[in-house]
Amino acid sequence: MTTTAFPDLYDIPQELLDFRDLVRQLAQEQIAPRAGEIDRAAEYPWDVRRLLAEQDVLGLPFGTEHGGTGTGTLMLQMAVEEIAKVCASSALILMLQELGSLPISLFGSEEMKEKWLPRFASGELAPAFALSEPEAGSDPAAMRTTAVRDGDEWVLNGTKNWISNAGVADTYVVFAITDRENRRSSAFLVEADREGFSIGNYEHKLGIKGSPTGSPVMEDVRIPHENLIGVEGKGLSVALGTLERTRLGAAAQAVGIAQGATDYANEYAKERIAFGKPINQLQGLQFKLADMETGTAAARELLYKACTMVDRGTPNVGKYTSMAKLFASDNAMRVTLDAIQVLGGYGYVNEYPVERMMRDAKITQIYEGTNEIQRVVIARAMTA
Repeated sequence: MTTTAFPDLYDIPQELLDFRDLVRQLAQEQIAPRAGEIDRAAEYPWDVRRLLAEQDVLGLPFGTEHGGTGTGTLMLQMAVEEIAKVCASSALILMLQELGSLPISLFGSEEMKEKWLPRFASGELAPAFALSEPEAGSDPAAMRTTAVRDGDEWVLNGTKNWISNAGVADTYVVFAITDRENRRSSAFLVEADREGFSIGNYEHKLGIKGSPTGSPVMEDVRIPHENLIGVEGKGLSVALGTLERTRLGAAAQAVGIAQGATDYANEYAKERIAFGKPINQLQGLQFKLADMETGTAAARELLYKACTMVDRGTPNVGKYTSMAKLFASDNAMRVTLDAIQVLGGYGYVNEYPVERMMRDAKITQIYEGTNEIQRVVIARAMTA
């Protein structure tokens, strides 16, 4: 009988592990102590953003040619995971650094890339992604925001909704209808300081309270034609091409939340005494903790598989990125609910972090494409 060795099958390069350990240390030592206050105050953590910029973490979504680390998607999502273990709101800072810039990286002109990407990579600028509208959530084709060509300029009018980084972002990738007859949209880069641009209102949310979510309003906002991203009329392709990649950020955030909740519940179960012994010796709780750890490990494997496919340039990755997002976010919701149950009454109060983790986990099933939409994507890929 002969055996075949596969030494590199599950190996992650040492340089990525070293960077992951750096992010883990930053998260555990400097972000974790702030997490509860960030949630309670519902204020954007500018100090965390500065920390991530100073340590080159905000450069993870970008290539070296634009001032980034050039370390790829897997490294980026491992970093999101490590930060999300302690603070989902802080992890969203890094996720949005990719989401709000990836349309430019994938579809922008060389001039646009040179102008904007280095400033995102350094952390000088914060981007945002403005696709959803009050009547156009999972159905982006129903959007009402319009952009009309006027010489060398475009004039934008409309309102977006549920936009992360609202009021914090320096730039917004805005999708607008440019061909009313055929309902075709285009993507534009809109600077926050453009006349006629404002934030109409902010949402009061269940979770990720340290990340502002609001409704950008455009009233006769004029931008130069050079701010068009990609090809006119191909906005939906820009949106879907972006989300196919960035939904991995939501998956990584979900894996991090789930692992953070599992770790906390496990440590608590070692110390909590009931019926004369630690509750981690009670079979009912042992089974619960075992399922939490197993589900999260499985979610991580699917996430890393999808990330590696992106880094290798594997075609038709949408099925795997959707499966990773779907499974990881559903798992995060199950795990955080179980973590609260392990802690009992203590799990229900905000003195302990698991109730925050449960509230934060819920959004991972909704944004970056609802899990119902992910199932549609997966099912369609199966029929191809």
